[in-house]
Amino acid sequence: MLPRIDLHTHSTASDGTLSPPQLVRAAAEAGLDVVAITDHDTTAGWEPALQALPGGLRLVRGAELSCRWNSVEPSLPLHLLAYLFDPDAPELVAELARVRAARLQRGERIVALLRADGIDVSWPEILAGAGGGTVGRPHIAQALIRAGLVVTTTEAFGPDWLGERYRLPKEDIDVFQAVRLIRAAGGVPVFAHPRATRRGRIVPDELIAELAAAGLAGLEADHEDHSPAERAHVRGLAADLGLLVTGSSDFHGTHKTVQLGAFTTAPEAYERIVAESSGVVEVASG
Repeated sequence: MLPRIDLHTHSTASDGTLSPPQLVRAAAEAGLDVVAITDHDTTAGWEPALQALPGGLRLVRGAELSCRWNSVEPSLPLHLLAYLFDPDAPELVAELARVRAARLQRGERIVALLRADGIDVSWPEILAGAGGGTVGRPHIAQALIRAGLVVTTTEAFGPDWLGERYRLPKEDIDVFQAVRLIRAAGGVPVFAHPRATRRGRIVPDELIAELAAAGLAGLEADHEDHSPAERAHVRGLAADLGLLVTGSSDFHGTHKTVQLGAFTTAPEAYERIVAESSGVVEVASG
């Protein structure tokens, strides 16, 4: 039987609801053979996940980097999945620290706007809820839910709330710089959900071709936010550019309904990621 490989998951180190130890245990219980921990702009979950790794499960250490394409107006946010990079690479460490600090400042400013409008949400409570993880809008969404102002995260991200009225820009990494930094750290960059039109604006195929020339390794095709037609488009584009293709759940726990292993990556693509990396090795337990 083919191994089940899920290369995009989140823990409480960013905006997931399971701690890193809970995440790897849940991955094993879901029948996965390989799981990647890819929290937003942080490697803080790596060591706790390693310490709790169940027997028979392989762990791919990674991160989801907040990036931006600056050659359009307004600039366009996008995400890169970075796998098996050196977590001590100085340039990458500095950029991730900068992005986390900017995310924290943005969160505090959003809460100040909400409070100025008479909405009773507490920044200290949101920080406490993040538990030391990278603070993001999902943490503010949870505060809105606790306050009884919205029912779901989806509603919190709607235009009346965090999706538009209280949307503030955040400082991201230039996407070409991100590819360079990931590669310099021995990592392997994969474009996360590149055709997810339901998330908003998407980048043109021409940019992906430019990123491939700059060192992009792959595209995430099988994802809950891709329609069948979008998945097919991504696979065709990857074939044209010689890029590997991944599939993954983008699991967040109770923030989303998608479950671990809902979409998976073919062994050949996984093996190519491991072969191209030189930052840290994959880890197997048992």
